[in-house]
Amino acid sequence: MKKYLLAVQFDESAPSLSEEEMQEQQARTAKVTAEMQSAGSWVFVGGLLPSHSTTVVRPGNGTTTMTDGPFAETKEQLGGFWVIRCDDLDQALAWAEKCALTCGAPIEVRPPYRTRSRWPSRSGTRRRRPIPARGS
Repeated sequence: MKKYLLAVQFDESAPSLSEEEMQEQQARTAKVTAEMQSAGSWVFVGGLLPSHSTTVVRPGNGTTTMTDGPFAETKEQLGGFWVIRCDDLDQALAWAEKCALTCGAPIEVRPPYRTRSRWPSRSGTRRRRPIPARGS
């Protein structure tokens, strides 16, 4: 089975949900997550605080600088995510459709970068070479 990231893209300029609306959305999200668990697809889920709580660490000239705020100035920011295990991209997209309807937000579906074993090194341990993840 292959793993996929389902990234929830929230529009931070949209009006905030009321406490009741937030609880309803969390209940719907928990229901979809439970469906994923029952199907054996669920790996991990996480919600994120708004982008104003972000700190970005940037490398440069052998040192780093830290800035407050998101990496990119866009309306949509990463607000949460699922990591799921599926047979193929079509199955991941089916879960993404459920998640989009549950969250009322776009879901970006992305396979992870994979590595594969290549050949033994001089020390006898196997070296790994990164390869791009394949589609379905």
